[in-house]
Amino acid sequence: MTQLRVNPNRMELMKLRRRKQVAERGHKLLKDKLDELMKEFLARIGETRKLRSSVERELAAAYGLMAVSRGESGRVGLAQALAAGSPADLVSVTERNVMSVRIPEMVLGELGRLDDYSLASTPAVLDSALGALAQVAPRLVLLAQREKAIELLAVEIERTRRRVNALEHVLIPQLVETIRAIGMKLDEAERSNLTRLMKVKEMIAAQEAADEARS
Repeated sequence: MTQLRVNPNRMELMKLRRRKQVAERGHKLLKDKLDELMKEFLARIGETRKLRSSVERELAAAYGLMAVSRGESGRVGLAQALAAGSPADLVSVTERNVMSVRIPEMVLGELGRLDDYSLASTPAVLDSALGALAQVAPRLVLLAQREKAIELLAVEIERTRRRVNALEHVLIPQLVETIRAIGMKLDEAERSNLTRLMKVKEMIAAQEAADEARS
């Protein structure tokens, strides 16, 4: 394991130990966050799958009616009928914070009149097709909201997982190894100093003994 490049002294050792404690606390917090994000993600996946299946069935039925309408009125006639009326902002979007993830919340507004086209030049099945689309529209917006939330949660899960792995497999092991190496160097330096002190003490004692002998 690669060690951090620091001066091997007691001040750096204290700093590294504090840094290791902070890293371990941060790792625990991020791991807990990752677990909660995964729970939220999996719960939303299950709900969204059911909603998507239901919306797809309703859309398939509405598109079937729309296909019949196009067959009866022609592509140009259908396009002219659908272009009637004036456009409006149908969906308003706000955000909600879910574990540091900005989740969108979409609200469908009023759809307005669905029969602004000429009833004389369009088939009756077009009314049924637009009615079916109007019925599924709120659930379609809800599906878009949920799928976007899942996408954002997935991005945050991956980002958090990378941070957890970086702490767990890179930074914390580096800190542990560096602390161990500095500790060994300091112990070795202390033993060397102790050995030198003992030798100096022996030399002083020998000198004193020699002085006493001469006197």
